[in-house]
Amino acid sequence: MSFDSRPLAVQLEKLSKCHPLYDKPSDRLREFILPRLRKTLGLPPRRYHRDFWALRDVSLEVRQGQTFGIIGRNGAGKSTLLQMLCGTLLPTDGEVSITGRVAALLELGSGFNPEFTGRENVFLNAGVLGQTSNETAAKFKSIEAFADIGDFIDQPVKTYSSGMLVRLAFAVIAHVNADILVIDEALSVGDAFFTQKCMRFLREFMASGTVIFVSHDIGAVRNLCTHAAWLDEGRIVFAGTPSEVCDRYLESQFADAPGVKTSPSSSPKSALLNPRPTRNVDSREALFLQPTNRNDLHIYSFDPQSVGHFTGVCEIHTAFLKNASAEPLVQFVGGEEVSLVVKIRCVKSMPNVIVGFFIKDRLGQYLIGDNTCLCSNHDQPVLAGQEVVAVFVFDLPRLAVGTYHITLSAASGSQQDFIQHHWIHEAITIVSQTSSVAGGLIGIPMRDVRLEIGN
Repeated sequence: MSFDSRPLAVQLEKLSKCHPLYDKPSDRLREFILPRLRKTLGLPPRRYHRDFWALRDVSLEVRQGQTFGIIGRNGAGKSTLLQMLCGTLLPTDGEVSITGRVAALLELGSGFNPEFTGRENVFLNAGVLGQTSNETAAKFKSIEAFADIGDFIDQPVKTYSSGMLVRLAFAVIAHVNADILVIDEALSVGDAFFTQKCMRFLREFMASGTVIFVSHDIGAVRNLCTHAAWLDEGRIVFAGTPSEVCDRYLESQFADAPGVKTSPSSSPKSALLNPRPTRNVDSREALFLQPTNRNDLHIYSFDPQSVGHFTGVCEIHTAFLKNASAEPLVQFVGGEEVSLVVKIRCVKSMPNVIVGFFIKDRLGQYLIGDNTCLCSNHDQPVLAGQEVVAVFVFDLPRLAVGTYHITLSAASGSQQDFIQHHWIHEAITIVSQTSSVAGGLIGIPMRDVRLEIGN
């Protein structure tokens, strides 16, 4: 089946939404009373409001299995569009056709009763989304674990922080077996670790479900979405591939910058859109280690029962990064030589051990990674009780500003045929706080930058 022949999940036909705007509160009362009085007296009607069209003639088709991104400036009508998709706002004109169960994560706390506890709101919110109380009860432990808000689950949600509200709301929509997910910027509130958890869920859901995703994060739209649309002043300006839509949107933003002129052929990927900080040629990015589970300042230790995938055959119990002088460090600079040390404890005898790692960004995209399959002693058997130490020596990439995570794994077998025994998501976190990356995900090892102008 070709992609275009998939059934429609969402269809919008000339969708419009008009809001009356009043200059002062008394005008609202006048418009409620006076037109009827004027009509009784035979006088022509008079308006006391101005029309504001939040959306105007929007037509879109989203097919099952697509991840559709919507971008635009503040006030472009994105949130209004999503509210009409979810049925919380009625259109002035046009039609909305939805096929399947919709789960939405819109404004913080929407769908929650602030006086109810988190537990009570889970049942309330899941019920609104079409799930029975028995189904929710069966999934409650999984929902509670996903939200990971501890004892606050039995406290009124009015005591929650914005991040806790997002955790609970996302935990619910992740467990209601929805066909369509509608997400409006909510993930920008969560912490780095929860964002990773949500991204893993989204990528799994996107394999079969439909996602409509509103964000100001162009990188997220480019990398998560299969289709996209640019909304401006309530109208669709352009729809197409995420790359095409994001490029045109950035060109528009660039053209509107004070003192800048551009043409339709101007590249939004230009370094001018992401100017380099003033720096010397050999200045570097500062990266900071952010430990969570640790037994001292620099070395991580892990409980195999509480993190990632674990079979009980072998376990990753310690990992840390060190510099060329073999000193564990909290602070790193991009481009220098570092060593990632991973210690494995074998619980049962194994034919061999494969240790691997990935560095990924906050969206869960894998940037770099490697494993020990190329080691000369890769096929050596390992006995129960033995410890294996894997050491990866490499130049730390130059990374754009943001949060990055190192995922660790231990397996047995071969590169093509293996059994995963222990997998730890976000085992180590590093944060790039300053960067010389002008564009893209990873900076190049620039030796010199010069500009020579002739006479």
